[in-house]
This record gives sequence, structure tokens and C-alpha cells, in this order.
Amino acid sequence: MKLRTIALAALYLPWVAFASPISGIDQANFDVSVRPQDNLFLSVNGAWLKQATIPADRSSWGAFDVLEQRSEDRLKDIAEHAGEQSDAESRLIHALYQSFMNEAAIEAAGSAPVQPWLKQVDAIGTKTDLSIFLGSLMPMPVSLPFALGVGQDPKQATQYLTGADQSGLGLPDRDYYLKKDASYAKIRTAYLSHLTTLFTLSGDTQAQATARSARVLAFETKLAHAQWDRVSLRNPQKTYNKMSITQLQALAPALNWSLILQHAELQNAKEINIGQPTYFKALSALVNSTPIPVWQDYLRARVLDGAAPYLNKAFANASFEFKGKTLAGQKEEKARWKRAISFVEGSAGEALGSRYVAKYFPPEHKARMETLVANLMKAYSSSIDGLTWMSSDTKAKAHEKLDHYMVKIGYPSKWRDYSALEAKADDLFGNAIRGAQFAWRFNIGHLGKTVDRTEWGMTPQTVNAYYNPSLNEIVFPAAILQPPFFNPEAEDAVNYGGIGAVIGHEISHGFDDQGAQFDAYGNLKNWWTAADKKAFDALTTRLVKQYDAYEPLPGKHINGKLTLGENIADLSGLQIAYKGYQLSLNGQPAPVLDGFTGEQRFFLGFSQVWRGKMQDELLLNLLTTNPHSPEAFRVIGASVNSDAFQSAFAVKPGDKMYKAPSERIRIW
Repeated sequence: MKLRTIALAALYLPWVAFASPISGIDQANFDVSVRPQDNLFLSVNGAWLKQATIPADRSSWGAFDVLEQRSEDRLKDIAEHAGEQSDAESRLIHALYQSFMNEAAIEAAGSAPVQPWLKQVDAIGTKTDLSIFLGSLMPMPVSLPFALGVGQDPKQATQYLTGADQSGLGLPDRDYYLKKDASYAKIRTAYLSHLTTLFTLSGDTQAQATARSARVLAFETKLAHAQWDRVSLRNPQKTYNKMSITQLQALAPALNWSLILQHAELQNAKEINIGQPTYFKALSALVNSTPIPVWQDYLRARVLDGAAPYLNKAFANASFEFKGKTLAGQKEEKARWKRAISFVEGSAGEALGSRYVAKYFPPEHKARMETLVANLMKAYSSSIDGLTWMSSDTKAKAHEKLDHYMVKIGYPSKWRDYSALEAKADDLFGNAIRGAQFAWRFNIGHLGKTVDRTEWGMTPQTVNAYYNPSLNEIVFPAAILQPPFFNPEAEDAVNYGGIGAVIGHEISHGFDDQGAQFDAYGNLKNWWTAADKKAFDALTTRLVKQYDAYEPLPGKHINGKLTLGENIADLSGLQIAYKGYQLSLNGQPAPVLDGFTGEQRFFLGFSQVWRGKMQDELLLNLLTTNPHSPEAFRVIGASVNSDAFQSAFAVKPGDKMYKAPSERIRIW
């Protein structure tokens, strides 16, 4: 699921200067029967919502999806022509792509590629064997009861630290196991059927497969009971529990952690951060209480589930039927070439990215964006100065943090080296394993080194953006810097409402309920006075209550605590973006275009960026697992708190989007 982070404000777009500017607003999508004062999202996007259909091979469709499809088409061209090039990286891209497209070889192999892993599962006879197997599978594309990895030490941001977190569920979240209502129960039934299919395809009889599936669901339900909910996982203080390997062994003694780390190639780890200590304690108890045959059933399921997309058509179809149709509402599997592109991206994303940038992102685009971001940072600084609820001491720390932001635009300053990755055009499963091992060794290779601040967490062809609190950086890949987010032919207002709000959103993440716990240097460290933190918490509590009331599906509300960080960023990003737009006018009135004032076009532009619809199955998944609110409520929830929106459209008591000035929430 895409993160879809979005953003904020600017002072001036110096490259937008036309004698006859266009508005950049697509009125063909408007529903003229709905007033902006009653529902800004439906007013701007209602006609589109009525007419647009979600493509059969997708579970959602909207502004993001259109750009993602454009990226797919461009990457297909790159991958298909890579074989014409003689350099090693092009040959790698082509071999990865061809291995996914080589259906004859995949069908001929059948389930044979995964059989060695299943034999290893069958060979588990003791808890020692279990520890060795869990460690050895860490580099594989398999979900296990815990995940290991190397990342920044939250409290020593210049250093890397090994971490361990809860994992290993076949359903998207613990709630899918624990909630008793009909929508989740239906999915649990479908999951049992999915597991049974995987087991029968691997050679079990129907009776064997049915019995195994029931045991796997029962075991995963026990894991789910022990796991932390997603609101708790958002608390960086609670999830920071650094300890020695000896201390970990005492916490979860049923597993041999030295063996696990050795077989995961992490034998040099001296300390480890345990994200959820109570879960690991409970997992240790489960190791003691669960018979080895049940562990074998569970691990067999996890191996088959991870391998299925890279095996023959029967396995791949089984994976789609459950993960695509049941969990996301997708009607048809994506074309094979689209899945092949996703596979290449997952294995060698920056190799594709360097070619994407060379062809589709000229240097002047990067320079323009850098200028825009710099201006938006100035607008945010001005906003900090104007806060009435924050003391001067905390404001000084906020300015220090803002001054230390690192901004990354378009693409990395250095590209990843894939020379150690081997790919064969007739070995999809082998390529998947080698790609996962390469990624794993790249990750754990950081241990013991100083943090590399040049690395990116997304590829340039990704339609998204992000803030990283430990690096204190905002990152904008090349692929998002296109209409409707940024339209170089349009007058300023629509761009401030679009890409300006995107940038502001990402800047604001450094000051949301999570990001605000990290200092200017990326360390998890308090920089707030007690009174200011209390004032901030009071504001965010009101925002939680606002979003808790929204009901995107019958009986299913937004989780205001889970989505708090993104809702803060949406709210603050929009407010700062508008401030930046006003500053860009230099005291002059904005032109009226297409019958709308500049102030109105700003909000219309913001709303059209969030044009989108999704299948109910995906919406349920999002409401359960995703920290972002659904598109419509991102528009409504942020705009209803905006004085500028209320003024621009003369919203008055009785209008559905009216909110009394004293009730409007203003944070940054």
C-alpha cells in the first residue's frame, strides 16, 4: 500500500510566468450539484467519481495511480530495451525482466524450486533446529515470527543498530484475527481456503491440507494476541528497547539468539533493539508450548506464501486470488509485464531509476524544485514565529531543527552498485532468492559503519514522497513532480495547492506527534518544555476526535490515533502552503481565472490532487493498517480547519463544511 505522503507551502514559483496563465483546474471533474461549502472533495471530484471506473487490474484509481501507470509504461520501455545495451547493469535489468516473462521455464519448473526449503522445514526436529532455520531464512522473501534488520539507532543517529520487530502474520494485521465482526470473519474463512490451496499444490491431500490450514490459523491467532496494535507501534519511545544479546536471551530464552544471528549473518551484532519486548517474551512461551509439527505447518505456510508469486501459474494465481481479490478487491491480475517491472524494481530499483532519470527528469526540473522547497522552508520558519501556543525556548529548538533539514530532490547523488547481484534469464525463483539475499547483505553491511546520509528510501520512479526523522530529511522522487501535483503551465495557485501542499506535508512530518520527538540531528530526544508539550497534546487530541468521527465504510471509522501523524501533516501542510501562496503575491491581488479567485483555486487544486476511489476491500485494509486517512477525508479534514478556506468560499453556519472559528484546529 502506498504511503501517499503529501505536503506544503512556498513563497514564489519563479519559473511560472505567463502572459496568459491557465488556471490548472479541471472543471470537467466537478459535480456542480455539490457546493464546495458542503463537500470540497465531491464538489471538485464528484463527476469524475461517477464516471471513472477502477481498472480491473487495480484496486484503486486516482491521481497517484495515473502517474504510477505512466511510470510502469516508461519502465517497461527501459527494461525491454536494456538487452540492446552492452553494460553489465543493463544486462542485469534485462535478465531480471526476462526471467519473469519466461513463462515456459516457470511452468516447466513447477513447484520444484521451493521443494528444498520445504525439506528444510520437514527436517526441523528440535528448538535448536528451529532457531537455525529462522536465522537462515532472514535473507529470504518470507515473513517469519520476527523480522531482523539494521537501521539507525534512534538515540544515536550517526550509528547503525540491529533491530528486531514482531512479524509473521499471513493476514495484514492482528485485527484480522481478533475482531469478530462479519467482514473480518469472511476474510479469515478465505484465508483458510488460501492456505489449503497452497498446501495441496505442494503435494498434500485435501484432508492433510485442511488440517494443516486450521493449525496455522490457530497458531497465527496466538501470535496476533501477543502482537502490539498499530497505535502502540507509532510510539518511538515504547519501541526503543536496546539491549545486549545476553539480555535478549534472558527475555526470550526458548530461542537460541546467538544461533539465529549467526545464521542470519549478523554474528557481529553486540546490541539489538527489541521493538516489542512483551511480544518476544510471549513468542518464547509459544516456542515452548507449541509442538514442532505445528511449527512445521506454520513455516511451510510462510515459505509457500512467500514463494508463490515466483512459481508456476497455479501458485501465482492462488496468491492473487487471496491477496489481490480478497484483501484488495482487485478483479483481475495485472499483466505479466507489469508484475515483471515490479519484480525488477524490487531487485534492482536504482538501476532502473538511473535510466528513468536520464530520460524523463532533466536537470532543470531538479533545480526548479530545489528553489521551490527552499522558499517553502522559509514559509514554515515564518509560521513557527507566529505560533501563539509555543514558548520562545521551544520555538528556538524548532527553528534549529528546520535549519538542519536535508532536502533530496529527484534522485540520489550516488547510485547503488549492483555488480554483486547475479541474474539468470531462465531462473525467476533463483533470481528472487538472489535479489533478496543481495538486499539483505546490503542492509546488514551497514552495521559498524557511520550512517550514510546519501542513501534513499525510495527510487526516483516512485510516485510518493517521505520524511525520515532519524536523518531529518525530506525526499521527493522525480516521478511525483508532474501534473496534477506540479503543472509548469499553470498559474501559481494550483501549484501551491498541489506540490506546495506535498512539500509542506513532508516538512510538517518533522513536527507531527512522532517527528516532534526527534531533534535537529535525528536523535530521539525531547526538545520541548513541559508546558509546550501539554499544549501540543491538547491540540492533537482534538484532531484525533475529529477524525475518529469519520465513517468511510458502514460501521468502520477512521482510527484518529493511528492516522494522527498524517492528519497533522495534512492540516499543517495545507495551512503553510496557503501562507506561502499569499507571500508569493507580494501584496498584489491574484487574477480571477475560470471564474475563480486565486484563493479558491488554491483549495480546488488541493482537492483535485486527492482525486481517487478504491475497492471496499482495500479501504477496509487501509482503515485497519494504514496511517493515512482515505483521500476524501484528507481533503475535508484539513480544509474544514482552514480560516482561508472558510473565507475563500464564504462558508457560513448551516453549510456542511462550516466550523466555528473557535473550533478550528491550528497546530503549525
